Amino acid sequence: MITFVVSLTILIGGYFIYGAVLERVFGVDPQKLTPVQRLKDGVDYVEIPLWRIFLIQFLNIAGLGPIFGAIAGALWGPVAFLWIVFGCIFGGMVHDYLSGMLSIRHDGKSIPEIVGKYMGIGVKQFMRGFTVILMIVVGAVFVKGPASILNDISGGVMHINFWIATVFIYYILATMIPIDKLIGRIYPVFGFALLFMAVGITVGIIAEGYAMPELTAASFANLHGTPDKFPIFPMMFVSIACGAISGFHSTQSPLMARCLKNEKYGKRIFAGAMAAEGVVALIWAAAAMAFFGGVEGLNKEMTAHGDNAAWAVNIISNTLLGKFGAILALLGVVAAPITSGDTAFRSARLIVADFLHYDQKPIKNRLFITAPLFIVGFILVQANFGIIWRYMAWSNQTLATIVFWTITIYLVQEKKFYWVTLLPGVFMTAVCTSYILVAPEGFKLPVAIGNITGVIIAAASFAIFMIWKLRLSSKKKPVTVEVHTDK
Repeated sequence: MITFVVSLTILIGGYFIYGAVLERVFGVDPQKLTPVQRLKDGVDYVEIPLWRIFLIQFLNIAGLGPIFGAIAGALWGPVAFLWIVFGCIFGGMVHDYLSGMLSIRHDGKSIPEIVGKYMGIGVKQFMRGFTVILMIVVGAVFVKGPASILNDISGGVMHINFWIATVFIYYILATMIPIDKLIGRIYPVFGFALLFMAVGITVGIIAEGYAMPELTAASFANLHGTPDKFPIFPMMFVSIACGAISGFHSTQSPLMARCLKNEKYGKRIFAGAMAAEGVVALIWAAAAMAFFGGVEGLNKEMTAHGDNAAWAVNIISNTLLGKFGAILALLGVVAAPITSGDTAFRSARLIVADFLHYDQKPIKNRLFITAPLFIVGFILVQANFGIIWRYMAWSNQTLATIVFWTITIYLVQEKKFYWVTLLPGVFMTAVCTSYILVAPEGFKLPVAIGNITGVIIAAASFAIFMIWKLRLSSKKKPVTVEVHTDK
């Protein structure tokens, strides 16, 4: 339990200490007008109370991510604590805070537009297509999953297509209507429930006397059930995304960047929600290892149940929290993915509207963009997502990597301390490159070759960046001319 308490303390302390550092690096200006004060439209640019924004942002970025991802990461053992804690502080908080603040400084624009401004038109066009596809796929997956669960709960009385249609109808409403009318009202409730569930699980684990694993020299070894197939690097760093670093968050932050009334609240919203997500991930990783009697027991039970994290959430919640836990588990495996899916579609609408420069105040304009998105989403729901979804984890971290490099360029141009994003950007470049080279859904290269190649490419990226920075500095360096006069 010592490891858990120390990890929790470092994580919370990291929010206050490193969060303040990030504020200074960015240069918060409380006097600067925010997008909602200049562009209020009653649809997407709507001022929302601070506490509601926090809970909405938390649920937007969290959903099932810090639960399912943490349980999957716990299969490697207590070493997962290190990635959650330090990944969240020096990666996730940096990514979420600075991408959110950049959106505020750029009229609440979506991340592809911001990336394009600093990375060039080619990258902008790529990011437009990449993020829209990512959002539609995420939204579509989070239709079929909850619909299947609701179908099972109802005993198949209603055909699964009924539940798919029901979820889609909700998605359409959440995507189309003003953000404060639906999302702004129900998300705080679900966000609070997700936090309460994590606290309840923690109390249950401690009260029932479960032994939380400790981080020792021996636990640094790969404790995964199939260590040869799933090396710690890069597999664990991709499996645990939400709770550590997640590119998906940069697509969600603009939603709240359009609703925040003062820049000084940015740390509480963007860094704070990320820190809260890290706490939730830490709790569920510890709970999973403790509940099943250690890492070995967790690996055995997950293998026996087809690596179904939803099953683990259900049994842990029911056992520790009773009937109330069953309700919370249902909330977790049904409501949480739905709330991720609807904001994914809403983000897709805003991304398309941004690059088309299409006013979203008239409802017909929203319908014009939304209809094709949902048509594509409905088609994807009919497909088998087994292969597609396996690429999503990698795509998510790749998006985070691109955002890190974008913010780094911005900080250089603004003459600010760019190392806060450069170092995690280089690290994630190595992670994403190595993963796609060694993963079963990738090139299936030997781990050693994939990891070495990933490190080389990351080092080359760092070198190219430093050369670019030196050239930029030399161009801006003023030329002094000495004038000699004869006496």
